[in-house]
Amino acid sequence: MDKLLIRGGRTLHGEVQVSGAKNAALPELCAALLTAEPVTLLNVPQLQDVSTMLKLIRNMGVAAERADDGTVRIDASGLNTPEAPYELVKTMRASVLALGPLLARFGEATVSLPGGCAIGSRPVDQHIKGLAAMGADIVVEHGYMIAKLPAGWKRLKGARITTDMVTVTGTENFLMAAALAEGETVLENAAQEPEIVDLAEMLIAMGAQIEGHGTSRIRIQGVDKLHGCTHRVVADRIEAGTFLCAVAATGGDVTLRHGRADHLDAVIDKLREAGVDVQGVEGGIRVKSAGGASLKAQGFRTTEYPGFPTDMQAQFMALNCIAQGTATVTETIFENRFMHVDELVRLGAKIQTDGKVAVIEGVPRLSGATVMATDLRASASLVIAGLVADGETMVDRIYHLDRGYDCMEAKLRGIGADIERVKA
Repeated sequence: MDKLLIRGGRTLHGEVQVSGAKNAALPELCAALLTAEPVTLLNVPQLQDVSTMLKLIRNMGVAAERADDGTVRIDASGLNTPEAPYELVKTMRASVLALGPLLARFGEATVSLPGGCAIGSRPVDQHIKGLAAMGADIVVEHGYMIAKLPAGWKRLKGARITTDMVTVTGTENFLMAAALAEGETVLENAAQEPEIVDLAEMLIAMGAQIEGHGTSRIRIQGVDKLHGCTHRVVADRIEAGTFLCAVAATGGDVTLRHGRADHLDAVIDKLREAGVDVQGVEGGIRVKSAGGASLKAQGFRTTEYPGFPTDMQAQFMALNCIAQGTATVTETIFENRFMHVDELVRLGAKIQTDGKVAVIEGVPRLSGATVMATDLRASASLVIAGLVADGETMVDRIYHLDRGYDCMEAKLRGIGADIERVKA
């Protein structure tokens, strides 16, 4: 397995390009299954999860071509196997996003229960509940969700769907399924993330009738057929937020090209309170920081968008480790999302956890060591900690990082970090 070797202590300067969002690209690849016409996606990140999703849809009989410039062309006219087998999706929870489109277009789907990072329970019961409200018959057997339309039905039927909790992938699944359903579907308690808005805009470009995306109530009027389109994947706000935290911690002056400040309000507010200068500029975000000793520790509570994102909790915790003062962080989304704490402690951080709460006491310096990534965002936090630590830090199991960050070490080297990939 590859590792990252980081020699800490360098400030970061220059420009870095923010890639397309993984959490938008994956549902949008599935949305291409809704039509027999060609779909072109631009700005698709070069990530392991994207490769896995492409492998998955090709296994269904879909033609999918990927270019080095981030363009993916998909032709689902030959789709003949509406299945997502365990062997192809065991490392990726986004596999559940194939359920809605396959059911909507073909009237049946067999999808493995999803995998992904071991950060806590991600129940599919809300997906099943919502699609059942639209008329689908769904059973879970032998690790698979098996869905069919009732005998004699040609399409799903519109329904009012109120989920028990805010669910991003659930909202995405319902959006895609409802686009081809008969009648109107209303999603209550819908997720409001920018990736939801981006998916809705792609579906609208395909001919879907959608209103209210970006709010907690979305209305979809089903249409008989969707057509092809060309769509550019929105910039990855979590990648942008990760670079903001990295520059804040190390010190420096970096412009994030294509970063969207309006998608990171909660994170940027906390960075400013910590003493970091973050400004939206034409075509991106600029961040300036004096680093370590100038930072003030900031407490926060993760919650659904537009609140502080759970996907930024670990990265901001790394920053808090070297800030002045003490911060309390409460994780409300996933129950196992403090697995990076023990690894940060190996680098000299002072952190105490109690259930969903972590208390971080800032220290003057961290010290390089060998650490192990436990999940995607945890790996990013260890990279940030390694950038500020004295000496060398070796981050093991970076296949987690490769699932969600496009060429992270190359981008960091481009702005002055001393970081290299070490082949096992």
